[in-house]
Amino acid sequence: MKMYLISDNVDTLTGMRLAGVDGVVVHERQELREALENAMDDKNVGIILLTEKFGREFPDLIDEIKLMRTMPLLIEIPDRHGTGRKKDFITSYVNEAIGLKL
Repeated sequence: MKMYLISDNVDTLTGMRLAGVDGVVVHERQELREALENAMDDKNVGIILLTEKFGREFPDLIDEIKLMRTMPLLIEIPDRHGTGRKKDFITSYVNEAIGLKL
């Protein structure tokens, strides 16, 4: 299985290509939908990496795919501008998920 990147900027794609990850740069909703469909149809792709911008701009599209499909796995990654999440993201996520304060 291989990873595939769908990015909103060329810099992130260039960095991932240096690590051996293929991908595409898109900017519009329809381009994103087409890139996701193409990647999901490729049986060799096990993980689709998406820059966080898509999760913020098109949450309905991303959530729909995450809920309807088990493969490939969709993972949102920070781009060259850093993450849009707060510093204690993981701690608060665990707190919400299992109800324990860490």
